[in-house]
Amino acid sequence: ALYVLSPGFVQSSCHSRIFWMKLNKLLLQGKFFQLEINDPYAGPVLLDEKLASRCGYVLSEDVWGNPVFRASVLGCHVANEADELFSLTVNIKVSSFASMRAAVTYTYPMYCSYSSWAPREIVCEENYMEVSVKTDVPAVSNDYTVAWMSALPETQNVAYQLWQLMFVSPSGRKRIMVSDAAKLGYSFNNTLSRVYLRAPYHSNESDISMVSGVNMNMVTSTSMYRQRWLLLLIDTTVSCPVDGTSFTDTTLTWTVPSVIPTLVLQEFTFLSKNILMGVDGQVIVNPEESNYLLEHNKTHIGITIPIGAEGGKLKSCVSGGVYGIIYSIDLFLEHTWTDADWQTTKYTVIKSITTPFMPQIPAVTNNTLPEERIFNVAFGHFLPDVSLVSIAIGNVPFTLREAQHRGYKIYESPFPNGTKGFILEVSFDDPYVLKEYVNRNETKYTLLVNYTISVGPEMTLYYHSAEVECVIADIELPEAAGYCDEENLYLAIPIFGLHQYWNLYLGTKLLNQRTALTNGYLAASNSTHLILQIPLFAVGVIYEEVSFQKIKARFDVALRKVRTMETLQIFSVSCNFNSSAFIVCHPDGTVMISAQMKTVPAIDMSKTKLRDSSCKPKEYNEGHAFFKFHVTTCGTSVRFEGDHIVYENEISYEKETLPGQSQSTITRDPDYRLTVLCYYRAKETVMLGAFISEPSTSRPFGSGTMVPRSNIAVYRRIRKALNVVSRVSKNESFVDFYEANVAIVKRPVESVFLEVELKDESPDAELNLDNCWVTGSLDFNSTPRWNIIVDG
Repeated sequence: ALYVLSPGFVQSSCHSRIFWMKLNKLLLQGKFFQLEINDPYAGPVLLDEKLASRCGYVLSEDVWGNPVFRASVLGCHVANEADELFSLTVNIKVSSFASMRAAVTYTYPMYCSYSSWAPREIVCEENYMEVSVKTDVPAVSNDYTVAWMSALPETQNVAYQLWQLMFVSPSGRKRIMVSDAAKLGYSFNNTLSRVYLRAPYHSNESDISMVSGVNMNMVTSTSMYRQRWLLLLIDTTVSCPVDGTSFTDTTLTWTVPSVIPTLVLQEFTFLSKNILMGVDGQVIVNPEESNYLLEHNKTHIGITIPIGAEGGKLKSCVSGGVYGIIYSIDLFLEHTWTDADWQTTKYTVIKSITTPFMPQIPAVTNNTLPEERIFNVAFGHFLPDVSLVSIAIGNVPFTLREAQHRGYKIYESPFPNGTKGFILEVSFDDPYVLKEYVNRNETKYTLLVNYTISVGPEMTLYYHSAEVECVIADIELPEAAGYCDEENLYLAIPIFGLHQYWNLYLGTKLLNQRTALTNGYLAASNSTHLILQIPLFAVGVIYEEVSFQKIKARFDVALRKVRTMETLQIFSVSCNFNSSAFIVCHPDGTVMISAQMKTVPAIDMSKTKLRDSSCKPKEYNEGHAFFKFHVTTCGTSVRFEGDHIVYENEISYEKETLPGQSQSTITRDPDYRLTVLCYYRAKETVMLGAFISEPSTSRPFGSGTMVPRSNIAVYRRIRKALNVVSRVSKNESFVDFYEANVAIVKRPVESVFLEVELKDESPDAELNLDNCWVTGSLDFNSTPRWNIIVDG
């Protein structure tokens, strides 16, 4: 059954003696189709590849995917009226099935009028080469060096009234009948005024030669005809370019030789008359208006097209997991020239050009405005044949509908050059956005997004990952307030960000509930602040100034980053305290004591002393005495209690006595002693100097107590006094020693012979040497320092 074509389904035209027909792929609606050629005598013939190249037909697609059919007016099934009017009827069969069953057939006739024949016309199509010549052209050139003239000795063997073809190739000469040439894929025939030969590319009788850098496929042939007294020899040589394309990142160039030696025997007579270019079957009169460049010289004709120019098409594709584009354009070139042998030759080349795959890395642009606290990310540029399928935020996948429902904004943004991008908006506060505290008061927000896009008509999936960051100063560092009462120091610290961004540290120790409890602090908190109460004589208090009845004390807490331990701020409270009785045990072993003696009768405080009677008070008044000494002096004893080292001394009073007549003495002064104890953790021991014994100011402080004792005490504590002596020997004999408190000069390569002796007979006492080092001055903490023993 025959059906009427839908309007716009078929477009046809006639140009340069070629039928052009295009089908609208949109109206095909994804259905299958076939073409049949109507033979006026034999009926419909199915178009296939062999028939197409032999009979002058081409079936392909334009750059937009529309099916295109082209046919030479000298095609096998074209009706020819006097070499001027030509007609061809095509059956278009459309079916919903690949097997073409239940096909609908549309008959489409085409007509072409062409009378301006040149003496020789050559067409270089995609799948065939065609040459046609007028039969009244003089057959023999005066130039007897022409290769085809070698056919003359064979003319007497030409069958009477039959055409034969003589092929000349590097392998030799071959003469065949026209009927046999058809079996080899050739088509030869004559019309009222012309003879034509159509040949496939790369046949056995063809040859490849390079002309001006372009490879040409050439068939050198002579058509021979004899009838009674007439012998006709016609040169039917044809040569067509098979390459000549080159590409840059921005342009493609198609090059065709200006002069083809096998077609122009006398090159000095060659004259180029006209050059035309066309795109998609249409002649371009002013190429420069479309940014095309048509140029020519004595050797070349070149057409340069910007990639992406109108008339062609950019297409997205994926190759090896990489996104990229290709550009395709359908060109033709028509060159008309004259020479002495052929008068005029019209040379037409039709070429479909596609660039190689051009990788394109999709750009991810961060257009985020931090003050809006919303990521704005552009992904593109893409051609219109790309669509966004899905995204993943923080490795959590979402369809576009799920993403929109979650509150993400996704939309397309067109660009002036015809491309588009995909815009994604995500809040900083989204749970899938990574957040990291950086610098002093900033947060780094990181959006991890994975795009899945569909590419091209093949809908190939392409995946692209991106990481977008934004750093803003949106964290306020806390400010602490400090104050004191008579016995305590206080710090009030805002609790915002504690344990999330930063922690509080006391020296190198994390200040938590356990540390506070161990050190005797009282920690309380409300909805906004943590309040620390630190007793004056608690661990960690720094005594900046200690004098008679006065203490200047400071307590420091460091604010440090949770991850990097970087110290951001030191919260500090410092106060002056008036205290009548106290003991301060400095970390360098210095002990300061303000002792209050309440006795009846009162004592003369100037006569108080330590165990070593030469150790007198530095200051005193009627009821107080102030002592300052080092734990290694004034008769101080040392002992171990658990994980502590305890240093002990006594404050006593030198009684005045009146001599009696017997052995008894008379005194008005009471017998009074004040026991002084300093406790240090065993791993935080004071520094004993083998060379020097100057006081140090390093932390931590020890804790001290004062215990008054009277002569009537029932219980008396047994004190274990440890005597530790250290000295440096002059050599390994340990016989001759350096004097105490004298600086010793040693070179780094020299050995140091150090002796530390525990002079104690108790079986429970042990001596452990922990750390020993050498300094260049009389200060324990001076630098540089050289370790002798570490973690002994």
